[in-house]
Amino acid sequence: MHRIIVIAHNIRSAHNVGSLLRTAEGLGINEVVLSGYSPYPRIENDHRLPHIAERITKRIHKTALGAENSASWRYQENVETIIADLKSKKYAILGLEQAPNSKLLPEVTITANQQIALLLGSEVDGIESNLLSLCDEIIEIPMEGKKESFNVVEAATMAMYHFKHPLNR
Repeated sequence: MHRIIVIAHNIRSAHNVGSLLRTAEGLGINEVVLSGYSPYPRIENDHRLPHIAERITKRIHKTALGAENSASWRYQENVETIIADLKSKKYAILGLEQAPNSKLLPEVTITANQQIALLLGSEVDGIESNLLSLCDEIIEIPMEGKKESFNVVEAATMAMYHFKHPLNR
């Protein structure tokens, strides 16, 4: 069975982080790695001021509804280190971003034993260009309406489901 990890880099909204944790837990995603300035729930030996860590944890809980306690997640500030580590473990790094060289999600397939890491970027600016260059593939969700993009968690949900259930197509 393949392993799926989500890297959520520079996600601004604690509510988006909570929703992502809840969705990842519900879909059985192996791990969520929060990086950069993404908010994260309180951790052991937290370096943040206690009142700040508590406030952020409460905001995440509002949408995670306890998934912050049951989902497998960790915080690591440096995303390049995360990507290098996963590449050394033979993970394919897939950036979820609209780009000239992206493939549409329905066209992307994975093998039964393939390990993937889905990289998400900030809600406004997406994945930084230096990080896109580290991706093995860039994928995007086809848009049919007038809006130009989906919310980061909605897009991640579609991609997670696509990769979690590849034989359903």
